[in-house]
Amino acid sequence: MPLNIIIGAQWGDEGKGRFTDLLAADTDAVGRFSGGDNAGHTVTVGEDVFKLHLIPSGIIHEKAICIIGNGVVMNPAVFIREMDGLIERGIDVGPERLKISRACHIITPAHIALDKAKEMALGTGKIGTTLRGIGPAYMDKIGRSGLRAGLFAHPEALTAAIHAHIEAHNNTLTKIYGAAPLDATAVAAEYAVYAQHLAPHLADASVLLDDYLKAGRAVLAEGAQGTFLDIDHGTYPFVTSSSPTAGGALTGLGIGPKMVGRVIGVCKAFTSRVGSGPFPCEAEGETAVRLRGTGANPWDEYGTTTGRARRVGWLDLVMLRHAGRINSFTDIAITKLDILSGLAEIPVCVAYTLDGERINHFPHSLEELGRCEPVFELLPGWQEDVTGARTWDDLPKAAQNYIEYIAKDTQTPISYVSVGPGRAQVVDSSAIDLLS
Repeated sequence: MPLNIIIGAQWGDEGKGRFTDLLAADTDAVGRFSGGDNAGHTVTVGEDVFKLHLIPSGIIHEKAICIIGNGVVMNPAVFIREMDGLIERGIDVGPERLKISRACHIITPAHIALDKAKEMALGTGKIGTTLRGIGPAYMDKIGRSGLRAGLFAHPEALTAAIHAHIEAHNNTLTKIYGAAPLDATAVAAEYAVYAQHLAPHLADASVLLDDYLKAGRAVLAEGAQGTFLDIDHGTYPFVTSSSPTAGGALTGLGIGPKMVGRVIGVCKAFTSRVGSGPFPCEAEGETAVRLRGTGANPWDEYGTTTGRARRVGWLDLVMLRHAGRINSFTDIAITKLDILSGLAEIPVCVAYTLDGERINHFPHSLEELGRCEPVFELLPGWQEDVTGARTWDDLPKAAQNYIEYIAKDTQTPISYVSVGPGRAQVVDSSAIDLLS
């Protein structure tokens, strides 16, 4: 069987975890390929809500093994804490089920301290990072001075590497940012304890996944963040430090392109983002509250990782077409359709105007994007509550038309539509021809 990839089609927080959970029911292995604990995937099973930051969402299914790929940067403290939380809830996270690539890079307290110091130094021009040390860890990786998880199997080498790492970064923290130095001995002792826990989980992830695929077993790549946070293709510099696109899935797991089957783009029925940067379709005031929610429910538009209120706006099809081109989406999954119930009309952005000229593409220049104004089409809304819909025919005609409009504009089939946070609240529309 081929590799299937789940990709965020917007600025992250699209609801990728719930579709990873859905597809993991028929999957043998699920691999995280990028990012770190700046990601937050929520899976709702009945009354149980699982909020995962590093461990793949497929862990909830007994059948699937879960893999942290080489493209991930891992904070071992967060990882072990997440493991302990799952153990308390009866989930097996033993070495046979949960594996870590030896080439995965490790986040340390020095990375976190640098992240915070840099953001403080930027002041009003800050990027809006989650302050989890993600960027500095990737900088060390690219600078060929990072620490890999394979060190967990070699205690003496790990201790020496941690000492050298902390001492080097203390120089930057104290001399450039005026921050307090870190205690290298204390950090080394802390990481020696982590190594005892995690060394049994180390694996050559690329070889393992290749064996699975060659044996005809199903493998799912779980993305973190979204296309427009990609270091190359996102709204630079307001991006993450990795490649949460389909190409990143291949390099982040060590799998070749001939293995790929489906590339599923996940998007909300509207748009949201966290942090700074241009947002052409952003809504304000009562409209924003209507889309965001008040925070009273765990599925309202507040970050799983940070708790920050997300910026929200109407669906941007310029973005969605751009994401489709970069990732070669085979199909799309739409989340949060239920949030749009009760609206008389629903604006959908189909193009931008830039300095009075209509454009149909997403500009790479952040300065140009900031000058773009959305061109909206108004689609009829629906008043019915769709949270109980389980089939295509259960959806109101106006909701069907909304989905069909997205499919035709993007020229991409829409296979799934979520109508609520629950595991069962998904309409499978894969058999419906929305493009003819």
